[in-house]
Amino acid sequence: MASSLTKDSASSGEKTFFGHPRGLATLFMTEMWERFSYYGMRALLPLYLIAPGGLDMNPATATAIYSVYLSLVYLLAMPGGWFGDRVWGPRKTVAIAGGVIMLGHLTLALPSEGTFFAGLGLVAIGSGLLKSNISTMVGHLYDGPEDPRRDGGFTIFYMGINMGAFAAPLVIGTIGENVNWHLGFALAAVGMGLGVVQFLVGTKHLDEKSLIVPKPLSKDERASTLRKSMIWLGIAAVFYIGTVVTGVYTLNWLLVPITIAGLVIPVMVLTRIKRDKELSEAEQSKMSGYIWFFVAAAIFWMIYDQGGSTLAIFAESSAENSVFGWDFPVSWYQSVNPVLIMALAPVFATFWLAVNRRGKEPSTIVKFSSGLVLVGASFFVFLMPLTIAGDGHKAAAMWLVAIYFIQTVAELTLSPVGLSVTTKMAPAKYASQMMGVWFLAVTAGDCTTGLLSLAGVELNGTGVVAAEATLAVVAGIAIFMYRGKVKKLMGEVR
Repeated sequence: MASSLTKDSASSGEKTFFGHPRGLATLFMTEMWERFSYYGMRALLPLYLIAPGGLDMNPATATAIYSVYLSLVYLLAMPGGWFGDRVWGPRKTVAIAGGVIMLGHLTLALPSEGTFFAGLGLVAIGSGLLKSNISTMVGHLYDGPEDPRRDGGFTIFYMGINMGAFAAPLVIGTIGENVNWHLGFALAAVGMGLGVVQFLVGTKHLDEKSLIVPKPLSKDERASTLRKSMIWLGIAAVFYIGTVVTGVYTLNWLLVPITIAGLVIPVMVLTRIKRDKELSEAEQSKMSGYIWFFVAAAIFWMIYDQGGSTLAIFAESSAENSVFGWDFPVSWYQSVNPVLIMALAPVFATFWLAVNRRGKEPSTIVKFSSGLVLVGASFFVFLMPLTIAGDGHKAAAMWLVAIYFIQTVAELTLSPVGLSVTTKMAPAKYASQMMGVWFLAVTAGDCTTGLLSLAGVELNGTGVVAAEATLAVVAGIAIFMYRGKVKKLMGEVR
């Protein structure tokens, strides 16, 4: 990476990273290694849970655990941002988060069911702490929102995410599936360790703002927060110790409360913002419009995130995982999306600019509804390999690649628009919190999947897949049909 550091003739001789502040290289590499560890472990997770040499669980339980884990990562992004704003500052929070993630992967590597779930918890906590704060530090590198390099900097940063996500299943997945599951999890810890070292070595290139705690807790607030946290922690400890002592504890005692919380908390947060009497009439209207997007996004992520669980479990048992007679590990399917993102994102960006110059760029609502229809279409395609497998044959790998391709196009249509509309429609009072609200849509979608699995619904069944596909398509069409009403609620936002 050092070779990409060049002299910027427009500056005072300081080295840059592709024309951007040198600190971007530090954050790029840190995020790349963190995503390498995260996506590598994630690619192994459902396969390890169902493997006879792993935890040997049934597919429904494995899907529930996977979904709950993903929902926790996004649910914890909000308190993670809060820690960066109120307690440690972004830079310290990211350093601590990296250490927690590395410890989590090492704990996953221990051959015990108890340590495995403790490791999942640590990785989720660390990822939540890191997710919001590292993006904040990228913003710190630039001279405010009007800096012309800012968008390009975030584009380079997100390329790091996809590079790590692409390489992880190929390396960690191969080692985990073909050599030893726990060695694969340990390799994820090594990846995060490299990220932590990179971050600590390169902190001198970061902006000083990343050291500042923007709104530090007062002494009274700190004491109150600590007291309330200890009370809730104590209640949880007493409850779960009681279930273990009485012999009634099962895994559902842990999974069900989390899935319910993942559905209730987003509703509570949106309701609290919507009922805030300090918001202007225009802000209230925008929040009413935003709820349409939020519900639609939850449906989108419910289907999209099954690419790592429902589709992976199907591939393990019912797909011909080979190309031209060459067999490959099931976890490699998880590299399809990031490589397609890297290939297609510039194409989409160029296309939107071209149609915008002609005054024909689709509105936010049209893009959003298109993304929903496309993700629904991907599950209609899923019905084909399900039918093939139902007849006792193995489905070709290209069926799954086709599903991932359609979902990637859907993601590029909906996800950037969702991020953009979230910032545009955010009430001024909640401007810094609304990105966490967007992540709660992912939480709600994944928790819906988890709850269905815990209820015994077979997500690989043709009836359920057809129902989910229909729900997404109908939701997309509904948003399009009511676009006039939604546009009115959005006010000047387009």
